[in-house]
Amino acid sequence: MNRQLTAIVEREGEGYVALCTELDIASQGDSVTEARNNLAEALALFHESAPPEEIDQRLQCEA
Repeated sequence: MNRQLTAIVEREGEGYVALCTELDIASQGDSVTEARNNLAEALALFHESAPPEEIDQRLQCEA
């Protein structure tokens, strides 16, 4: 299943924080691009390791 997720990137101090609100996963980086890429990696790792039930539960909390 393909699903479009939201990434909110905000400046925090000297760097940037990226948050996926649908799954409540965040990452950071020294630039917007780095924060976004790190978030994409964190999301991929989450999808590889999380049980399907947890993914569904987090996505349904957003609905």
